[in-house]
Amino acid sequence: MSEPKSGAKRETKAESKSKEAAKPRSKTSGWKIAVRIMIPILLILALFGGMTFGYVVLGKQELSEVFKWDTWRHVFDLIFAP
Repeated sequence: MSEPKSGAKRETKAESKSKEAAKPRSKTSGWKIAVRIMIPILLILALFGGMTFGYVVLGKQELSEVFKWDTWRHVFDLIFAP
């Protein structure tokens, strides 16, 4: 085989490894990051949606009472009462 012309030099193994190490590679894709963010958000929304549905539809109470802190403190006290 012939040597490359125009004075170009061949890359050594060390140089090629240093170039590979210099390239930042993303091991996680954008979808994985989106899923890791969306799952907890959806779980929290499902929790609040379920509590609201249970209080309004099953409990036959007013929707405005769902957003009062005293309502949920009372529910908590009923569940975890000593």
